[in-house]
Amino acid sequence: MTQPFLLGVNYWPRRKAMYWWPQFDAAEVRDEFDIIKDIGLNVVRLFLLWDDWQPTPDTVSSQRLKDLITVADIAAERGLGLDVTFFTGHMSGPNWSPGWLRDAHVKPPSHHLRQLVSGGQVVSGAYRNMFNDPVALNAERLLLKTVVGALKDHPATWMWNLGNEPDLFAWPANAAEGEAWAKEMVGLIHDIDPQHPVTCGLHSGSLFEDNGLRIDQVYRATDVAVMHSYPMYIPITRHPLDPDWVPFTCALVTALSGKPTLMEEWGGCTAPAGAPSQTWAWTQFGNPRTQFMASEEDLATYIEQVLPKLVEVGATGSFMWCYADYISDLWDRPPCDEARHERFFGLVRPEGTLKPHAEVLKKFAATKPTVNPTPARTVKLDISPDEYYQAPAEHITRLYHDYLKTYEGG
Repeated sequence: MTQPFLLGVNYWPRRKAMYWWPQFDAAEVRDEFDIIKDIGLNVVRLFLLWDDWQPTPDTVSSQRLKDLITVADIAAERGLGLDVTFFTGHMSGPNWSPGWLRDAHVKPPSHHLRQLVSGGQVVSGAYRNMFNDPVALNAERLLLKTVVGALKDHPATWMWNLGNEPDLFAWPANAAEGEAWAKEMVGLIHDIDPQHPVTCGLHSGSLFEDNGLRIDQVYRATDVAVMHSYPMYIPITRHPLDPDWVPFTCALVTALSGKPTLMEEWGGCTAPAGAPSQTWAWTQFGNPRTQFMASEEDLATYIEQVLPKLVEVGATGSFMWCYADYISDLWDRPPCDEARHERFFGLVRPEGTLKPHAEVLKKFAATKPTVNPTPARTVKLDISPDEYYQAPAEHITRLYHDYLKTYEGG
């Protein structure tokens, strides 16, 4: 029996971005889900921004839960599934902390903290570690029990997700703690809802370093393996739109985890319509920053090249980052104020018109792609996962070179 190759998108509304939940508008969601459906996508990944969802560690916002059920109803009406992501602390550059987790006297639990937002405002200080702080862990258990309990039988529920690149928010003390955390949280969800799969949204950081969230260990605990991957951020790629990097990382995750992998987040930021590919330079979080911005046409070509390669490596699907560019009213607020490139990752422009790569997705969806059960391209892992994580940056560089040599003649 053939398995459909799933096509999805990561979602924040173009008029709201990360300020969506307190400004929830069901009509807006209906309009944007109509566009998502018309493109031919199957799944919407959405994020429960932790600060919005748990005003205190022992409560879950009843209004947020009501709004999420409304989103699920809208998705079900359109035949869309939801990938529901919990504990969203890192998002698009800044880290977003619940006020009750903040603590000015602790060391930041991840060295990736660049800007901290809490209560919708940029704040100073740090926060306690979600992987070992008792108050945080109890809050996590409550959020899972509340949301999973409410939506486990909803027809739009497709998958539960334990985080969005959680190492960018906090590191477990070690890999054993990271695996134990994943195992406990997955088990808690399975006790409530044994029907729907669980994953954790890891990105390429877990391929380049042992950040306490190892691919082999976390995905041993989950039902599904996923990856988030962008060649324009990676120095070892051949160029910013290297079409082999995303499929390679998918294949590497499969080699490390032993599970088919969903490419849950990938894409690129674009220059203004009609402008050529270019590199922007500005000061971000007090430091010089450069960023490759693809022309809309170049990004469309890149997407068109990568999609069949994902099928070739046996990926189970492709979810784009992200639904929309954000309107200019949001550009003076996080993340768009400092992380300027985050304004322009969408399938649709700020005014809502489709970019060329949305049309590429539409054409690809019309072919009704299926998952390849016998991948034509694989990563030959010649070491154990334990050996890999002794020097992950060296091994991924070597393995990518070998992959290119094998399949691209490079």
